[in-house]
Amino acid sequence: MKATDHVKRAAYNKAVDYLLEDPVSHVRKIMDLLDKAAPDDLFPSQRKAFRTAIDSQNNWYQLIMKVLDLNPAVRDALLRTFIVDANLMAWPEQEKSRVKHGCNIPWAVLMDPTSACNLHCTGCWAAEYGHNLNLSYDELDAIIRQGKELGTHVYIYTGGEPLVRKRDLIRLCEAHPDCAFLSFTNGTLIDEEFCQEMIRVKNFVPAISVEGFEAATDGRRGEGTFGKVTHAFELLREHGLPFGVSCCYTSANAGSIASEEFFDWMIDQGVLFAWIFTYFPVGVDAPTDLMVTPGQREHLYRFVRKMRQEKPLFTLDFQNDGEFVGGCIAGGRRYLHINAAGDVEPCVFAHYANANIRESSLLDALKSPLFMAYHDGQPFNDNLLRPCPILENQNMLAEMVERTGAHSTDLQAKESARDLCAKCSRSIEEWAPVAERLWSDPSDPMHAKRQDPTQGMADSDMDKLRAQGRR
Repeated sequence: MKATDHVKRAAYNKAVDYLLEDPVSHVRKIMDLLDKAAPDDLFPSQRKAFRTAIDSQNNWYQLIMKVLDLNPAVRDALLRTFIVDANLMAWPEQEKSRVKHGCNIPWAVLMDPTSACNLHCTGCWAAEYGHNLNLSYDELDAIIRQGKELGTHVYIYTGGEPLVRKRDLIRLCEAHPDCAFLSFTNGTLIDEEFCQEMIRVKNFVPAISVEGFEAATDGRRGEGTFGKVTHAFELLREHGLPFGVSCCYTSANAGSIASEEFFDWMIDQGVLFAWIFTYFPVGVDAPTDLMVTPGQREHLYRFVRKMRQEKPLFTLDFQNDGEFVGGCIAGGRRYLHINAAGDVEPCVFAHYANANIRESSLLDALKSPLFMAYHDGQPFNDNLLRPCPILENQNMLAEMVERTGAHSTDLQAKESARDLCAKCSRSIEEWAPVAERLWSDPSDPMHAKRQDPTQGMADSDMDKLRAQGRR
């Protein structure tokens, strides 16, 4: 780290310390400092939302205060790590790496420590992978070290069930205190001992999978799972630890997930964030009847945006929020995925690769043909309500896979990208006119922003598009 970076980091940490002295009184001054210091393209819409929240003391202000009311021992260190190390210091380094290397550099790396899982959830590809594949501690550590050299300080565990490897995950938190770690988890392995470890390391946050209420959760994840999840919530809440939920939005649970009752329940449970993923029919035998209808998806689109105006819960609707981040974020543009066999995939839903982390560096994987096809093609559609090369743009993933010679990385049965795309054809055709209607609606609060081609784009994104003649 250069001397100027040390000075900058110290100044940022001092600002965070100032905030924590008296959050209510100092939060406005901190936002003033952040707006002056942060790069213009570092989450501008999000910073504006926080500014509005503070000024109006609305539901977002309530959420900020809930975060600041967490266990101080964890809160203080986690805020420094996430705000300073993982964003304010990391983003400029990522942008430098994007320019230097001419490829995507991720904000976050998703990794599968193991294929093992103690549950067998309907519609989950990992449920079919078996218990035999693992990334070793040294391999995980090497990925993180390589990522930090490129400016990446956020690491997210998927699986399998990551907490099967909870000891190694805690060791990685200890080894990399300048990184923020999040884990998708079914929550059934969170106990008192693990809560104490979270308090000790201070940089680990779980995102617990729920499908709605008891019937929907147990129906997909097994009888008794919901009770174990709520017990995990109770333990985390009692210790003042931050946690969120992850929801897979399907045709079967659409009514539960997109309901005010469910959102109020999450808030009552102490949940700080909710990540909602639309179901993809990934895998040879994946059922297509779980794919949402256009009506269900439009309802989620409208419902989540309404809840953001009313509820103290940070909600991401990954399929419908493309306009806030400039379209598809996969292929290393903002994230990538490394499975338990070491295959470096552009997306958790795109099981194809040219590179394996055991045979190539992280940077080489980012420069591999499939990743460069993502880089060169993003955004895949000018309508950012159609961001995905699988679920919204006909045969786009298949064409990239075939053109680059990428192979299937499915750990059970190899599925061609052409077959995966074929399962999505009807959904694509049905969603396209709905997306166009929503995108062009002059009454939509986002309409004016949608006329701005730079929406959600980093400087490196815009430089690439100008070089391509697309802007």
